[in-house]
Amino acid sequence: MVDQRTQRTPLTWGHGSVEVEFFLDPTCPFSNKAFKKIKPFVALMGEEAVTVRVYLHVQPWHLFSGLIARTALAAALSSEGREDAWRVLEVVAEHRDEFDAIDHCRGALMAVTPTEIRQRIEGYAGLKLSDFFEKERVTAMLKRQTRYARQNGIHTTPTVMLNGLIDERFGSGDDVETWVEYCTS
Repeated sequence: MVDQRTQRTPLTWGHGSVEVEFFLDPTCPFSNKAFKKIKPFVALMGEEAVTVRVYLHVQPWHLFSGLIARTALAAALSSEGREDAWRVLEVVAEHRDEFDAIDHCRGALMAVTPTEIRQRIEGYAGLKLSDFFEKERVTAMLKRQTRYARQNGIHTTPTVMLNGLIDERFGSGDDVETWVEYCTS
């Protein structure tokens, strides 16, 4: 029997009893701060102690967030799966100004097509994702992650759930050691 929890997101690390779920918008500046700490957090906790899941939670005021989340999930279907999806999120974080409109509604990005945005990500990440991007499975993955967030009352990003409950203590400005304290106290 397949554990349905592992089917929620391809962005899963570890296999420990402490479950930490991050809900991040790929173009949110605060999500990007949290995103950059996830791998160090897993390393400090240890993969045998923690299971970390990252869900892409689109914020509608970030105009291209849905497109970028879809691109990351498309990358998850590649042969390198999770690592390619992570790479997409890394390049978006590294070049955030190229993927989020000024004040959410103006600037040069407003004249760029969705295909051009995806191709820009592909160029930075060194990936070819157009075939994966068009698969219905990507839509299903994005819907599943959105529904999971909604059923758990997730509204803003970043939001963190610890062992199945929203935990407001986690902040994007916290250091990794503080996150570990929250998980071990």
